[in-house]
Amino acid sequence: MRGTLILIATIVILAAAGYARSFLAPIAFALFIAALVWPLQSALQRHMPQLVALAIVTLTIVVVFLLFGSLIAWSFGRVGRGVINDAARFQVLYDQLTNWLESHGIVLARLWAEHFNASWLVRLVQSATTRLNTTLSFWIIVLIYLVLGLLEIDAFGQRVRQMSNQAAARVIHDGTEAAAAKLRSYMLVRTLMSLLTGFLVWVFAAAIGLNYAAEWGVIAFVLNYVPFIGSFVATLLPTLFALAQFASWQVSLTVFVCLNVIQFVVGSYIEPRVCGTVLAISPIVVLAAVFFWTFLWGLPGAFIGVPIVIVLMAFAAEHPSTRWLADLLGEGGTSTGKKVAP
Repeated sequence: MRGTLILIATIVILAAAGYARSFLAPIAFALFIAALVWPLQSALQRHMPQLVALAIVTLTIVVVFLLFGSLIAWSFGRVGRGVINDAARFQVLYDQLTNWLESHGIVLARLWAEHFNASWLVRLVQSATTRLNTTLSFWIIVLIYLVLGLLEIDAFGQRVRQMSNQAAARVIHDGTEAAAAKLRSYMLVRTLMSLLTGFLVWVFAAAIGLNYAAEWGVIAFVLNYVPFIGSFVATLLPTLFALAQFASWQVSLTVFVCLNVIQFVVGSYIEPRVCGTVLAISPIVVLAAVFFWTFLWGLPGAFIGVPIVIVLMAFAAEHPSTRWLADLLGEGGTSTGKKVAP
């Protein structure tokens, strides 16, 4: 009965999270960013008034957002204009692929062609551009929550220390500190790996003469923040453009293979050795988190899914009754790097 109630409560909470995505998603992002910038806020507060420190931190965040947004708009905008300009070429390539599939007995190709054509591709790019523009209101709400949250962190810590239930206070305090430290490590590693991936993609695209080489590097850098899905999109798009530019499936296949090698080496070989056991999460858990939170919250969920799992693991590891969950979600032992007692 207890297990059934826990399962029902979990389903209800997740359903409510999906229903209240417009309210909860900005809060989740605000807490995530607060965990990243709090060391800077805390250091500044020791030398100046809190409001002045908050203004400096807020201005820094806005500048970073604007730079990041400008990179996204520049890269996707130029690639999108390239899709529109070469729409006729993409249509010809798609018709050739459709005819080839039908000649080999794949009769569904004509049915797909009625929906997936150059016009559909143009509408998809235009829709993506519109969606990027509508995210401005989302980030404004996130910024408001972030400012309010940074003002409350000290007061929240004091309330936790004054709790009568010291066991719960310890779990909240230690779990919050551990989660914030892991999130900062996660973003540092993810940023370094994204920069490396973007640089390698740019070098490779420029070496083979692929158009928009710098743009592909920026797109790979941006999309690498979304595990699995981002890497797949960052590999597929240049492959399609290579097919349209060079009109050779051999060159297109080479681009596809080389980009996947870059993604595999960086994501599966270099990144695990950089982050070590501190952020050891099972790849299955990462994939499930990305798809699940994408299903609940859309594009914001694709990014925030893994940080949510990191936070859950950090809190679960702080109490003996839930430590098994952190061990289960981690890869190759406990998430805290401690040995399991025999």
